[in-house]
Amino acid sequence: MSSLYTRNKEYTRSKKSQSDSPPSSPSPTAKTLRHERLSRLDSASSSTGTSDTYSDRPSGRSSAYTRRENRLAALSSRTEDDSSKDYKKLYESALSENQKLKSKLQDAQVELADIKSKMDKLTQQKQEKTSDRSSMLEMEKREKRALERKLSEMEEDMKVLTELKSDNQRLKDENGALIRVISKLSK
Repeated sequence: MSSLYTRNKEYTRSKKSQSDSPPSSPSPTAKTLRHERLSRLDSASSSTGTSDTYSDRPSGRSSAYTRRENRLAALSSRTEDDSSKDYKKLYESALSENQKLKSKLQDAQVELADIKSKMDKLTQQKQEKTSDRSSMLEMEKREKRALERKLSEMEEDMKVLTELKSDNQRLKDENGALIRVISKLSK
């Protein structure tokens, strides 16, 4: 009983160590054995004479083989379709399409360059206008200040002129009075 227990214990240990180890690529002998196994299966099916039917195989293998045959059939039909195509015509049509696309691209690039140049001109004109406006505004401000100074000087001159007129009138009145006094005295 103890020998069985130790044996089972070692068996589980060996299983754990195999599952814990990282997967590795199969060795060349394992590949050869697998290939021999597959070739034996193929030869067994051909010796029984049921190469088209897979009723004697397990369901997993038969579905894999049918899938493989379906893929091969699809590949062969694809090659038949490819052989029926005229590659020269396809090449020429692709070449003409490429030429059309290239010409459209060149037209678009020319148009883009034209639009860029127009945009540059417009921005340059706008900058010139804004610089002209700013210089005009600056000139107008200077003129306004000059006119305001002249106006204030003229207002002062007007005040002085009115004072002079009043002084002149007063002097005239005084002069007239003196003339009357002198004429009275000379008489």
